[in-house]
Amino acid sequence: NLVETAKGYMSHERETLEAVINARNQAASAAGKAAANPGDPTAMGVLGGAETMLTQSLGRLFALAEAYPDLKANQNMMAIQEELTSTENKVAFSRQAFNDAITAYNMYRESFPPVLFAGTFGFQHASLLEFDDKQAIQAAPSVSF
Repeated sequence: NLVETAKGYMSHERETLEAVINARNQAASAAGKAAANPGDPTAMGVLGGAETMLTQSLGRLFALAEAYPDLKANQNMMAIQEELTSTENKVAFSRQAFNDAITAYNMYRESFPPVLFAGTFGFQHASLLEFDDKQAIQAAPSVSF
């Protein structure tokens, strides 16, 4: 596992790496709860907060790698940075796809004739996935070597 390898190499900066790991775990947990109930605005808010925290902790990790040239040159750290950047890009794409699907669902639900039956059959308005720190979310972490 890349994270375990990086953890051994970054023993002097364990706090930053643990923040990334904790943020990743919280985001995964929140994603599971939000997927189970996509209409729950509270679950979506928790997911948004967890994703914001993950993005911020990744930024700190990449800044730390810039501060240590030998850390930046390490193959394990290069691999984990590439993997984390790829994951962040996948999350951003999934977030956009989710919001697009929710928008289409809500528009269909409000159209005629579905609007006549939606409430009767329990089809509730679904909440978009929104974040407190939109600028940090829109800017993917930069990785430079």
